[in-house]
Formats: sequence, C-alpha cells, structure tokens
Amino acid sequence: MVEYAHSKPVDPEEWTVIDAENAVLGRLASVVAKRILKGERIAVINTEKAIITGKKNTIKEEWLQKIQRGDPKKGPFYPRRPDLIFRRVVRGMLPWKTKRGREAFKRLRAYIGTPRWVEEVDMEPEWVAEVGMS
Repeated sequence: MVEYAHSKPVDPEEWTVIDAENAVLGRLASVVAKRILKGERIAVINTEKAIITGKKNTIKEEWLQKIQRGDPKKGPFYPRRPDLIFRRVVRGMLPWKTKRGREAFKRLRAYIGTPRWVEEVDMEPEWVAEVGMS
C-alpha cells in the first residue's frame, strides 16, 4: 500500500474511521458528506472495495464521457485512483464553491486499503450499516 506524507492525521483519536468494503459508493458518499458538513473528521478506508451499482457498460460509457470532456490541459480533471474517485464523488455532494464546503472537504481522508496509523492505534472502523442511512 502506498502512503502519502499528507495522509496521516495529526491526532488519530479525533478521526472517525469508516470502512467502505461492500458499501454502495453513492450512499456512503452522501452519509460522509452530511457528517463532514457537521464538522466531523472522517477517514474512509478500503475505498477500492466500494461498489458502484448499475450495468457495467453504462458505468464505463458515462465515465469515459466525463474523462473525455473538456481539454486535457485545462480540465475538468477526473481521477483514476479509487481513493481520489471517492473524494471526487463526495466533493460533488458538497457546496464546493463556498468556504463552508471547502473547509468540510479538508476534513475528509480516503485510503486504498487500511493505513498503518489505523492499525497502530487499533481503531475499529464503522460499517455502513452502523453509520445510519437517514
């Protein structure tokens, strides 16, 4: 697993860890978006194991349309890594053009796999069923 210098939170006890394994991508993202707007700090692990529902061909066609849209030098830019795709989905559910939305987005971390700091602190991740889909 690749870890980045910015990826470790300063104080791991302040962060809520949510496991994205076998979770529907959009539903999980909407729950996470609501919680970070309220001021909670959330780290989502195993983002590569989240499920995108729908027909495989339809999903691929829509994604290719997004990627090919615009200018390769000027954007819009769409990520290919699962953790960045998850962050982009959550960003679409936030009021991104306001200060409140950008501040909330800074309270989100997404990881491929389980990072070392979660294992070191022995944090038990929340599951989507426990997160509450209300």
